[in-house]
Amino acid sequence: MTVNKNTKLLDLLGNTPMAALQRINPNPAVTIYAKLEGTNPGGSVKDRAAYSMIKGALDRGELKPGMQLIEATSGNTGIALALMASLFGLSIELVLPQDATRERVLSMEAFGAKVTLAPTMEGAIDYANEQVAKGGYLMLNQFANPDNYGAHYRTTGPEIWRDTEGHITHFVSAMGTTGTIMGVSRYLKEQNPGVQIVGCQPMDGSRIPGIRKWPEAYLPKIFERERVDRIMEVSEADAVQTTRRLAREEGIFCGMSAGGAVAAALRLAGELKEGVIVCIIPDRGDRYLSSDLFAG
Repeated sequence: MTVNKNTKLLDLLGNTPMAALQRINPNPAVTIYAKLEGTNPGGSVKDRAAYSMIKGALDRGELKPGMQLIEATSGNTGIALALMASLFGLSIELVLPQDATRERVLSMEAFGAKVTLAPTMEGAIDYANEQVAKGGYLMLNQFANPDNYGAHYRTTGPEIWRDTEGHITHFVSAMGTTGTIMGVSRYLKEQNPGVQIVGCQPMDGSRIPGIRKWPEAYLPKIFERERVDRIMEVSEADAVQTTRRLAREEGIFCGMSAGGAVAAALRLAGELKEGVIVCIIPDRGDRYLSSDLFAG
């Protein structure tokens, strides 16, 4: 192995591998690729957006000397922002819903971030907005920031097109902030308008961390419904079962939002005569070991 002494941590961002599902795919005429975003330096797909949003704010002069970053996040974005803030020498406060796993809180604190807990995700957003109103804070606002989906337009989408040699027919992604699906949709549709973009959200009454069915008042401003061809709803039980199957049958250790997206991809594969599906695996399963996700 040759080591390039000039390689920096940020050089390892993106270009994540894809692995074809071998054992749980219900249709041999359809290929399902899992894009393994847990191999990013901070362990999730959110590294891409975090770098893009901080770099954009610095380049535009929005982040001025003495200002502190603040962001409401359900977890992975917070870890990514904490990592990127440390690399840029910035202070950051991250506001999480109180049901966030302990691993996520500790990971953010390890990178030097201040962590504040709120009762709900909506409460976290409200708290962050209140702090910004007081002055001295900049909120990157992943829910409304074009640099969020821009990262995926510039990197994730092109990688998928390149690695499938343009043969992709369907892209499946969980929808949280919707940055991933918005950016990838933009790019893939430019290459081939026939590529189908499929979003995954929880059924009513189901809770799947990392995937949201947003109340209208909190719907991410970057979300454009016309960029998603189909929305598939997934139950909490199916998301959990698929997450466990991915670990035990495919060797893919990931979080519950990935299980939800793959559950949708498996259902989709069962409907098709042929095709190439790419599904995002947003993070790694070690962020959920204090929960009961893998207990069954």
